[in-house]
Amino acid sequence: MSSQQIQEAVKGVIQYYTENPHKAVSEDRPATARVEDGLRCRAIGGVDGAELVSDMPKGIGGGATAPTPGWLFRAALANCDATMVAMRAAELGITLTTLEVIVSSTSDDRGLLQMDDLIPAGPLNVRVHVKLGGDGVSKEQLHELVAWTERHSPIGDSISRALPLKVSVEVV
Repeated sequence: MSSQQIQEAVKGVIQYYTENPHKAVSEDRPATARVEDGLRCRAIGGVDGAELVSDMPKGIGGGATAPTPGWLFRAALANCDATMVAMRAAELGITLTTLEVIVSSTSDDRGLLQMDDLIPAGPLNVRVHVKLGGDGVSKEQLHELVAWTERHSPIGDSISRALPLKVSVEVV
């Protein structure tokens, strides 16, 4: 889809939700994960039965046949932020010549392994590095694109604020 098509699509959705705010809130499509073999898991759901496979490294008992869930988490943030930058650039009529988002983190595996209850199981921090450029676009405009993205990225928002997490268990 071209930048102009993205721009028109975004404007159309904004107009629709402005006129129909009650339709802006909806349930997200669920992802259902099942263990296939050892620590290899397959999640299904999303659009047209999308699939995502993860596995753990051999050193922790996995088969190392697919990316880890932690890498997929970072990849989701990188893709989401890149999408949001591109979407906002198109909305503003900015043509980007370069757009790359690198997401890294630091983790302490002792938390994952329950070796110390004071060490979190998840990442200790998450870092996002955005590399972007555009013809006839000022540094200020590019910085504002990234700042806008950090305020509006659904995955980034989910990471930066505490979300209520409700877990239910069904024993069969």
